[in-house]
Amino acid sequence: MEEEKIKYGFIPVASSITTVSPEEIAKDLQISLAQHEVYPVDDSWVGRDIPILYLVLTGGTEQRAYKLINERKEYFNSEPVTLLAHPGNNSLPASLEILARLQQEGIKGKIIYLDENSNKECWKNIEKTLKYFGVYHKLRNTRIGLIGEPSDWLIASTADYATVKKVWGAEIVNIHIDELKNSIQQITDAEIEDEHFSFVNKAANIKEPSKKELRNVVKVYAALKKLVDQYKIDSLSIRCFDLVTDLKTTGCFALSKLNDFGVVAGCEGDIVSTLGMIWASYLTDQIPWMANPARIDEQNNSLWLAHCTVPIGMVDNYKLRSHFESGLGVGIEGELSKGKATLFRLGGSNLDRLWISNAEIVQSGAEENLCRTQALIKLHGSYKVSDILSEPLGNHMLLLRGNYSKDLSAWWEMFIGS
Repeated sequence: MEEEKIKYGFIPVASSITTVSPEEIAKDLQISLAQHEVYPVDDSWVGRDIPILYLVLTGGTEQRAYKLINERKEYFNSEPVTLLAHPGNNSLPASLEILARLQQEGIKGKIIYLDENSNKECWKNIEKTLKYFGVYHKLRNTRIGLIGEPSDWLIASTADYATVKKVWGAEIVNIHIDELKNSIQQITDAEIEDEHFSFVNKAANIKEPSKKELRNVVKVYAALKKLVDQYKIDSLSIRCFDLVTDLKTTGCFALSKLNDFGVVAGCEGDIVSTLGMIWASYLTDQIPWMANPARIDEQNNSLWLAHCTVPIGMVDNYKLRSHFESGLGVGIEGELSKGKATLFRLGGSNLDRLWISNAEIVQSGAEENLCRTQALIKLHGSYKVSDILSEPLGNHMLLLRGNYSKDLSAWWEMFIGS
């Protein structure tokens, strides 16, 4: 396998004292691992930015494996360790000794026992582990553009940049809000003609917005897209209310369109929630809806979520309304179909807390005293809406279609949770 094509690697670790060559011991395992796109690499790969597993071929390898793991920790300190053990050549006892030492030092790790006779799930376990490692490494290479400062009311949802980098691996790139404002004002009607036509004509109804307001919100999208390209960012969050006060327009369509385009875009400069959106999108291949918990019903264990933007790809249809708080620009009133969902929120001063619950989208709403897209969400499982009142993590929550609580929680425990 050519080096540049290796997506996942394993370092074979064997004793020099063995009657059977390491190559012979590894032969069948190597074939099976290759079927899962995991290829052998040498010790020099400990610093490579790809998932690396350790195949413990024989006993007597504890010191060497421990040394390799510590070398890799210099590059990827928060990465858990995965040891691959097999039934022969004292591989298992060596793996147990290695993991025991790591756990004594507070290092996370696990052993995957490669024996289909006794562990039929071993290869599925490897696939899931590689997927989780892939998310970890993707986060480490993620650049989040913060356009303007976080909104003034986000007193619990601001994030220390160093903490974001240390805990999650992502880098925050500061972009002055004036850059966006200036770019918006330079966008011509001709530049946005096709996007404007598509956006307006696919709407089920247009109520308050004027033709000028409809054009202006598409210009916001075009300007943001230019900043994405200019700064080479993978995601962004914007102090969007400055657009309302200074330019009499809104970012609601722009954020919706960017999310549909695959650029995770969060509201109000809320980096914590935007980070949650990025994480979930990498793990589930869908971008969540960021919304406010507007009302709760403790008796029915449900709550209403509402916001003036939603990924259009997430809704059955949408109407174009004014922005709820200001009456200006364009807000999106989307209709979400009923079905299984996951509701979650990141938080804590160290970004190491997670609230998550399986849920159900019960109905959409269209009340005039809430933000435009509205959905009634019922929680399932052990979590209660009263948790939000007693231990809130912030004013925004994230909603995914489908039940992903198990996957998200497993990744969280593996990489973040104590």
